[in-house]
Amino acid sequence: MRAIDMHVHPGTREYLVEAGGKYLSDALHYFHRHDAVVSLEEMAAYYRRAEMLAVLLAWDAETHTGLPPVTNDYVADAVRQYPDVFIGFASVDPWKGRMAIRELERAVKELKLRGLKIHPIAQAFEPNDRRFYPLWECCQGLKVPLLIHTGTTGVGAGVPGGNGLKLKYGRPIPAIDDIAADFPGLTIIGAHPSWPWQEEMLAVAVHKTNVYIDLSGWSPKYFSPSLVQHANSLLQDRVLFGSDYPFLTPERWIADFEKAGFKPEVREKILLGNAKRLLGL
Repeated sequence: MRAIDMHVHPGTREYLVEAGGKYLSDALHYFHRHDAVVSLEEMAAYYRRAEMLAVLLAWDAETHTGLPPVTNDYVADAVRQYPDVFIGFASVDPWKGRMAIRELERAVKELKLRGLKIHPIAQAFEPNDRRFYPLWECCQGLKVPLLIHTGTTGVGAGVPGGNGLKLKYGRPIPAIDDIAADFPGLTIIGAHPSWPWQEEMLAVAVHKTNVYIDLSGWSPKYFSPSLVQHANSLLQDRVLFGSDYPFLTPERWIADFEKAGFKPEVREKILLGNAKRLLGL
């Protein structure tokens, strides 16, 4: 195993077409990935050839988008079929209240999923709103990491009004900073380089050691000098490789990563070591 891809969406019809609708259609256009739809079997073979584990993410933004979720059972079934390739993270819709908490508990305890992924922009909520704190308390109690989308998004990008999605929900301060302070036993992963608030995300991660950053969704050739500097030094043990497949492929990401100015010993940590430690592998 040469890497763990910490940010992988199902490249299947269930996610890209049924759950994503117009939102992910726009994202595929934005990333020039019109031919991205594959089967789970094809995905598993792809990651097996690449000698990578893939953290496969469920998706539930039903309240805001009106579209069906990629269920936790779907992801758990994928893990059962291809345990040599996939590790599963759950998703719940925070607006579903107690149902969301019960579903998270079921996903972790019964389905054996290993984390929770949320997308505040697509789900249209402020993560530091105390109405949603019982979810983070549940995560902390279950001892599973919380993966939170940060920064802008390709979902809804490039169309008038962005399909109604509001970027304010992706800002790390105060949202992630508040949650990290109020739940010090909770491991939080800020997904993506967080542009245009990258310095905020770096500041939160430097300040609070329960905060990690994944580098998915951006080619490393576009990483800022500040991001590379922090990853090479203060944050070298809490930065994670992620591709954002199928929108960006891991081959493209790693090819650019090798030329992006990371120290050799840090490259190994980002690609594999940090994720192994976080996931307890």
